[in-house]
Amino acid sequence: MRIEKVLNNNVITVIDSDGNEQVVMGRGIAFKKHTGDLIDESRVEKVFSLASNEISQKLKTLLSDIPMEYVECSDEIITYAETVLGEKLHESVYISLTDHIHFAIDRHRQGLQIRNALLWEIKRMYRKEYAIGVKALQIIEETLGVSLPEDESAFIAMHLVNAQMNGEMRETISITNIVKDILNIVRRSFVIELNEDSLNYYRFMTHLKFFAQRVLLGTAAVGKESDNPLHDLVSKQYAEAYACVLKINDYTRKIYSRVLSKEELLYLTIHIERLVRSDQEPESSN
Repeated sequence: MRIEKVLNNNVITVIDSDGNEQVVMGRGIAFKKHTGDLIDESRVEKVFSLASNEISQKLKTLLSDIPMEYVECSDEIITYAETVLGEKLHESVYISLTDHIHFAIDRHRQGLQIRNALLWEIKRMYRKEYAIGVKALQIIEETLGVSLPEDESAFIAMHLVNAQMNGEMRETISITNIVKDILNIVRRSFVIELNEDSLNYYRFMTHLKFFAQRVLLGTAAVGKESDNPLHDLVSKQYAEAYACVLKINDYTRKIYSRVLSKEELLYLTIHIERLVRSDQEPESSN
């Protein structure tokens, strides 16, 4: 590999055989090196081949400003997360998570603590990602010697959720709020506490996350729609659940200007009926 540009002693850019730019990281890889010099490939620790030029530029800026140990820590967390989640995260997470960890530690050292207003919701809605966030705090303490508060587990979880959805953090926060509001509508409609350990709750949460994303994107709204016999049957058979869904429809219409399709109303009704029935069954058996 020949150096295209030196960002600092630990980070360079190179041009691969296809003419694409790569960001290469390794301790001391560019020490006393210049453009055009060959590098010691045994020092290479990480190679970023980024599809997006915008992300590549942001990463180069970030890596040139942030100490190597923060990047290594973030990389360890991302590798662990991808193993647990069983999927590759969007490459933008290398920027967002590394920058967040650096900023969080800087705030912590200044005695500035930022509370996560969605901590409670994140712990329940994104359990796997939150658990990874808890593990991430252990990794940060072990590698960087800083013990961050619990709120940071939730912030890290949000970055992981965002990387899975390949969206903006603002969108991820909005999705979390929509799911929270809908759960509250269900709780108030049936005056119950939901069993968060049940399979039907898990299924409902999975449906809600994608549903909320569609609401934000506008794909849940329909202009003209043909009759749906199953919708009419379910709305009568599960009248209470359907009445709850109409409240959800009213919520999305008022807050997000989205009128739900009959198909969305149908699936929400079925999910809510299953959820509420499974929560009530143990009580009725006593």
